[in-house]
Amino acid sequence: MSSGLEQVHVSAMLPTNVPLSHLGPSALLLLQLLLPPTSAFFPNIWSLLAAPSSITHQDLTEEAALNITLQLFLEQPPSSRPPLRLKDFLGRTLLADDLFAAYFGPGSSSRRFRAALGEVSRANAAQDFLPTSKNDPDQHFDAERLGQGRTRLVGALREAVVAARAFDNTLARQRLGAALHALQDQDFYSHSNWVEMGKKQPHPHLLWPRQELGNLAQVGDHTCSDCDKLSCPGNLLGYTLLTSGYFGTLPSKPPGKCSHGGHFDQSSSQPPRGGINKDSTSPGFSPHHMLHLQAAKLALLASIQAFSLLRSRLGDRGFSRLLDITPASSLSFVLDTTGSMGEEINAAKIQARRIVEQRRGSPMEPAHYVLVPFHDPGFGPVFTTSDPDSFWQQLNEIHALGGGDEPEMCLSALELALLHTPPLSDIFVFTDASPKDAFLTNRVESLTREQRCRVTFLVTEDPSRGQGRARREVLSPLRFEPYEVVALASGGDVIFTKDQHIQDVAAIVGDSMADLVTLPLEPPVVVPGRPLVFSVDGLLQRVTVRIHGEVSSFWIRNPEGVSQGQEEGQGPLGHTRHFGQFWMVTMNDPPQTGTWEIQVTAKGNPRVRVQAQTSLDFLFYFGVPMEDGPHPGLYPLTHPVAGLQTQLLVEVTGLGSRGNPGDPLPHFSHVVFRGVPEGPELGRVPLVPKGPRERGLLAASLPPMLLSAAGPFSLELIGQDGGGRDLHRAAPQSCMVVPVLLELSGPPGILAPGSKVPLSLRIASFSGPQDLDIRTSVNSSFALTSNLSRVRLEQNESAWGRLWLEVPDSVAPDSVVTVTVTATGREASPVAPTYAFLRLLVLAPAPQDQRAAPAHSSGPFLTTASPALRPSPLVTWGRAGGGLAGNLWWGTVGGVLLLLGLASW
Repeated sequence: MSSGLEQVHVSAMLPTNVPLSHLGPSALLLLQLLLPPTSAFFPNIWSLLAAPSSITHQDLTEEAALNITLQLFLEQPPSSRPPLRLKDFLGRTLLADDLFAAYFGPGSSSRRFRAALGEVSRANAAQDFLPTSKNDPDQHFDAERLGQGRTRLVGALREAVVAARAFDNTLARQRLGAALHALQDQDFYSHSNWVEMGKKQPHPHLLWPRQELGNLAQVGDHTCSDCDKLSCPGNLLGYTLLTSGYFGTLPSKPPGKCSHGGHFDQSSSQPPRGGINKDSTSPGFSPHHMLHLQAAKLALLASIQAFSLLRSRLGDRGFSRLLDITPASSLSFVLDTTGSMGEEINAAKIQARRIVEQRRGSPMEPAHYVLVPFHDPGFGPVFTTSDPDSFWQQLNEIHALGGGDEPEMCLSALELALLHTPPLSDIFVFTDASPKDAFLTNRVESLTREQRCRVTFLVTEDPSRGQGRARREVLSPLRFEPYEVVALASGGDVIFTKDQHIQDVAAIVGDSMADLVTLPLEPPVVVPGRPLVFSVDGLLQRVTVRIHGEVSSFWIRNPEGVSQGQEEGQGPLGHTRHFGQFWMVTMNDPPQTGTWEIQVTAKGNPRVRVQAQTSLDFLFYFGVPMEDGPHPGLYPLTHPVAGLQTQLLVEVTGLGSRGNPGDPLPHFSHVVFRGVPEGPELGRVPLVPKGPRERGLLAASLPPMLLSAAGPFSLELIGQDGGGRDLHRAAPQSCMVVPVLLELSGPPGILAPGSKVPLSLRIASFSGPQDLDIRTSVNSSFALTSNLSRVRLEQNESAWGRLWLEVPDSVAPDSVVTVTVTATGREASPVAPTYAFLRLLVLAPAPQDQRAAPAHSSGPFLTTASPALRPSPLVTWGRAGGGLAGNLWWGTVGGVLLLLGLASW
């Protein structure tokens, strides 16, 4: 049986050859992969095309994480449910959905947890594709650089711990993914001869940088004999010296040394020929393919050691935040604190207090709180905490003070909140003013898509207010349009109300923090005289219709023909609330399944959104197949790029949901792409299952029409529930086809106060000529220079540049800096901006006086040294289509960190 995403097999006994001191709390479980005789672990699910029935980095990472999560659940019983029992999980394939249902209760969503694991897995797989890592022998334990590889590994783990303690879990997951890659097959256990030396457990000193790795082959030691076949089982010379293979031409292979091996390794054609890698099932890729099973088992055990280490360093609460082991959303407030905002601030305090009190100790208690104040001309600082009492105390200290005329620095504060709020969260903005920093609209819009956060603006407009904020005589009627743009992109709302309604409107904060799915409407926007149609399946609860605008009347009709109008209070279908221009109708449970209709009569362009609660939802990512090269897989993209053929990968959550216990599993069969905001259909393509059905992985090719030009789009999934009824789900956020590809990569080492480091930038066009201005920005206390300010690209052409980041001496260690690059079309060729965001961690120098860990220490020291920074090329030019074997992707996409970063593929 092939091990799958979100699965782990458990048994009651621990292998006797795995030291308990290394596994720590995991010693309760047998961590046994049920692998076939030929299994591989290439980067991710797309690698199965090259090596079917294989184990990927993605599989290993998520199985190790599930194992530690199960252990955490066993050791920390739920407060309001019976404790989990190990025997209930023996001999079964465990899915994340099942684990969450057992611990938090039936119907509890594992969506955020699976999204967090996806971030780690994609960062792991990306090490095989990024230009700064894919050919770096230190990153992969190649070329006998085992000590240097360990330095990188331990450094990445240290960065993950520091970033997690700084509440930047997105960056922590990226560094964790890089560290796990080094532990797994593409690095130590598959690229070295540890398995061939007969070892049955992970290397005991790999996480202890001050312990010797032991018996390392030296420069003059011959390690391999010549092998002229694909399979080379006996080409190692002796089994006492630890070595690894050389790959490619840099560095060159010395006489008598082993190669990595495989079709794409140029060094394997030089004597001694052949190689020793155990990356895959295929002899064409892996000369030591017959030992892959053993390497896979050690890689899993090593990954579990790393997760156990992180849990011990961060504590259970910190570890749970790192992997979002909760069904609850974070609570994030952005508050206007000018003198006219007294009512709004009080409303925010009341709702925050209500949420804290109602959810304390329950599965829906937020694990992360964010607060950002703003006024004119200032904004911030950001306050983040995991303690609800600290959050309440900080919020309670905010009062409406001062004044100043409209507008205010709202989008600057919102950008700060987005950079500190976990993905898939809700952010609520309270203000009565338009944005003074409207120039940030596109950048904030891109950040909402990267973070997949939903932003709701609660705006009080009361022209009769006699005191408080002064207003200019002339205010543009379009001054609130930036809020509309951001809300539309994020799947949120802009709710205009008045002071007397703000307390009631603010009550939607708690309602919005539930795990809501979006139901697609047909047509997607209000058309006069035409009803909006949506489908309700048997897996939905608490269906809610939200209508905002200058509405004169509306009605809702269920499949049986029962209607309800706009009258407030309880009606035949549900309960209606009305606050100014905002209406919310909550349907009675259980809702009638079938086709529903909504008819709206209004001035202007009213907005209608239908949402519901259910565990059946989906995550989605984009990527470019890289089917050639030494490590085939799906290279992650944050957004599709115009002219670049792209795959959509869908991960369905809550597949165990059934209307009736005996019903078959629900399934999705097609994806529909629509333009935004009008909703024209841009394509409808089938979804192809990848792996066993219970894994919920589906893939589809984006239609050429969608990729022909830059612009926003939405996507909808259609299928059938277990009873054969129509099943519809829509992504809450819109997506964007961007005009150019941006790659922004940082240095291989750490940032330290007072340092100056190079960053590399690459820009590529695949859809036609582009004339672009390039702008850069960074945190205010840092200095950033670039040698690339304008670029002209033809189709399939790329440009490279270099940035220099100067870290001030005064910067606080263990802080995060965000570098932003913007590519904007010049007047002659106007195109939408493309953004790249790169998060970097400033670390204090590692302690140099720590003693070596004892032989049976309970945990390693997390220390690292910054390796020498490699020179970065100046601006050069070349065809984006060039590359290995004429393959387009190798010459164009290798290394995108990318568009908006690895955080949101």
